[in-house]
Amino acid sequence: QVQLVESGGGLVQAGGSLRLSCAASGIIYSMNAMGWYRQAPGKQRELVASITSGGSTNFADSVKGRFTISRNNAKSTVYLQMNSLKPEDTAVYYCNADVTGLSRKDYWGQGTQVTVSS
Repeated sequence: QVQLVESGGGLVQAGGSLRLSCAASGIIYSMNAMGWYRQAPGKQRELVASITSGGSTNFADSVKGRFTISRNNAKSTVYLQMNSLKPEDTAVYYCNADVTGLSRKDYWGQGTQVTVSS
């Protein structure tokens, strides 16, 4: 099995920055696409950003120009740098990864809370 463990969430004022990390552990032969999703209270989970194994990235329109996503394949880790945070960015952020281990599966982290105060 593979576990994804997120860290880096917290409380920040509007305009501030946070960096989320998600580290995968377990039997891992390759990390394929990785991404970050978020879910605000009363709303559906939505894609924030994703990155392929080759480094191609995709962002939600609402975060373009403010968030960046990166990965360290040697550490099986994906990062989300969030700048110029807004109150509407408040949500639980989940890491997602397509992992090839004993089999190829899609995994989710447990989520980390990000709260942006106005």
